[in-house]
Amino acid sequence: MVVLQLRFLLVPFLTSVMGAAQYMMQDAALMNYIDRRFLSLEKRLEKCNQDILDYVEEFRDFSKMVLSRLAGLNNHKAEVKSEVENLLTRIERAQRDIDYFGSVTDSNTCTEVHEDLVKQQLFEEAEEKKKLKLMLNASCDHMLAGIKSLKVVKKTGDKHGSWMKDPGKKHTKIYLLNGSVNNVIFEFANIMTFMESNHTLKARRVTLPFPWEGTGHIIYQGFLFYHRYGSLNEIIKFNIQKRNITDQMLLPGAGRIPAYQLSPSTKIDLAVDEQGLWAIHAEPETGGNIVITKINHITMAVEHTWDTSCNSKDAEAAFMACNTLYVVYNLPSGGISRVQCVYDVLDAVNTYEIPVLHFPKRQGSHSTIHYNPKEKQLFAWGDGSQIIYKLHTKQKV
Repeated sequence: MVVLQLRFLLVPFLTSVMGAAQYMMQDAALMNYIDRRFLSLEKRLEKCNQDILDYVEEFRDFSKMVLSRLAGLNNHKAEVKSEVENLLTRIERAQRDIDYFGSVTDSNTCTEVHEDLVKQQLFEEAEEKKKLKLMLNASCDHMLAGIKSLKVVKKTGDKHGSWMKDPGKKHTKIYLLNGSVNNVIFEFANIMTFMESNHTLKARRVTLPFPWEGTGHIIYQGFLFYHRYGSLNEIIKFNIQKRNITDQMLLPGAGRIPAYQLSPSTKIDLAVDEQGLWAIHAEPETGGNIVITKINHITMAVEHTWDTSCNSKDAEAAFMACNTLYVVYNLPSGGISRVQCVYDVLDAVNTYEIPVLHFPKRQGSHSTIHYNPKEKQLFAWGDGSQIIYKLHTKQKV
């Protein structure tokens, strides 16, 4: 009986002991598995770290090689450039020799020019001048003889800007366009309103859809014509009252260099005279000389273009008056502005007999000068001042 009771007691005890041993074996196996996994991960991390060090070292070696090669390329580039320049010099020398021998050969030959061909060329030139005179209204017969006086109307805004009246309208409104890059026009009822100290509060603000570039814009017949900022040579025609763009055009050859060396922000300078709308610019192909283009302000089409003899170097501004271009020059540091080059598109003015015309009683510089054909005055912007110059004219000879 006692033995039977002991058996019943031992069975649960042994069962519990064996269960505990089994759990210990499972824990040990789990720990062993975890240990092996950590060892594997540590080996992989160590390999990854070593690979990174190898990659860094390889990248450093590659960078050194690339820099060395680039240095060699620069040296080679300099050598090639020197050889090319030497070759060009030799080609130019050979071309001069060829031209010389060609001229000697031509001088020794007797070339007869057909009289009919000469007559035809002269006839075509005469017809072209007739067409230009009809287009430009040759009755415009006055020229600038002097700048009589000036009036500083106001001093407001930035160093660069433009202000004007619309010579094609009968109203007395004044327009102010401040800065060389902007998109807001200020419209004033008259010059007295403009001269008031709080003038901008009484101005009508007109916002453009695209900003302008430079200071060479012009208002004519109720439209603002301006060079669009960010474009090479796009001219926009903007209706001021309706506040919308009505037309645009691309001006061939313009926009690559400044129209005037001393006003680098202005690539295209638009002007108005008795004949309508003009564009003034410079081109590299003309050696920096100024080019003038007659534009039909209604159709925005080019009517004619002239390459002038007036250089853009040391020029600060220009204006058109009665078919004639007047270019204003100055010193880079600012000084007395002067009209020193004149170009008449109809050859009605002997430019060699025109004296240098100085702007009176003022030293400084102009960012823009516009001629108003209705009032025969110049509207100028000089170092932040809005100026009116009265003109003295005489008959063309």
